[in-house]
Amino acid sequence: MAKSILNKKSLTFLEKYLNNASPTGYEWDGQKIWMEYLTPYADEFITDTYGTAVAVINPKAKYKVVIEGHADEISWYVNYISNTGLLYVIRNGGSDHQIAPSKIVNIHTKKGVIKGVFGWPAIHTRNKSKEEAPKPDNIFIDIGAKDKEEVEKMGVHVGCVITYPDTFHILNKDKFVCRAMDNRMGGFMIAEVARLLKENKKTLPFGLYITNSVQEEIGLRGAQMIAERIKPNVAIVTDVTHDTTTPMIDMKTQGDAEIGKGPVIAYAPAVQQKLRDLITDTAEANKIPFQRAALSRATGTDTDAFAYSGSGVASALISLPLRYMHTTVEMVHRDDVENVIKLIYESLLNIKEGENFSYFE
Repeated sequence: MAKSILNKKSLTFLEKYLNNASPTGYEWDGQKIWMEYLTPYADEFITDTYGTAVAVINPKAKYKVVIEGHADEISWYVNYISNTGLLYVIRNGGSDHQIAPSKIVNIHTKKGVIKGVFGWPAIHTRNKSKEEAPKPDNIFIDIGAKDKEEVEKMGVHVGCVITYPDTFHILNKDKFVCRAMDNRMGGFMIAEVARLLKENKKTLPFGLYITNSVQEEIGLRGAQMIAERIKPNVAIVTDVTHDTTTPMIDMKTQGDAEIGKGPVIAYAPAVQQKLRDLITDTAEANKIPFQRAALSRATGTDTDAFAYSGSGVASALISLPLRYMHTTVEMVHRDDVENVIKLIYESLLNIKEGENFSYFE
């Protein structure tokens, strides 16, 4: 494989995919973009009631391996409209209230996107001795309407979903920056694995289910549903994890991970240890740099949903280190993106049909 595995077509897809809004519960437009890109590399597609999409290679095989990311991004809902025409919000996923003031937003309505701004009192008007921080109950959106009636005439109502419009760009040649890197990068990376398998004419001895799950941000819901449908033997999940080298993060509690130093391989009860060993051995054999993370009761990712589905699925987690999670300037390193892709690709080539990863054999 060439040193750089991302080509112009890949990056064009990534930009289009990131720039499209896919809030939790409303992922289908992004899924259509994703499936269109994967069409040359898959034998068939599966979609479910809530919008999870799966590209399948070798669908007739009995032994099934999943590689997975999640398709949704954090967002807000309109929760209350004041008589003065201001919108108050509740979270849809883990949206960060502290970054909201002065952000431009897109409010999604049946009439199309309505622009708004998270307003905030000017510094001159605030009491410096007891300044209020932004909180979920005091941040508000102004769409330029004079009252509630005008808001409703514009097509905005309680339940409209709200996203940030921030788009993809590259800093200093190799840092990818955008909102929703968590976890559109996962969907992108597993799509690239499928592309490489096709371009390198690799035939796998099992069915490969390239899975882009919905509704991870509110509790791994899409993964729970699709795991029951696919009933895989193995699942390799990819999501993002925290770069802990920036200010105000305590490595003693959050661990030590840094963008540019490679994928982060998880150690956790939900991670099947022999599958994880296959992945670390693969990384070492192929000279793919990697980092390690110890997780406690749960990984907090779709790994948990797959691992504990059915009678148990051998599952592992390969994470992409990321700075500024759940902000609009999430940042990853291009080298890490390529190395996650390489690591999943090479690990698939090392999985044998029928392998049960038993600790007792």
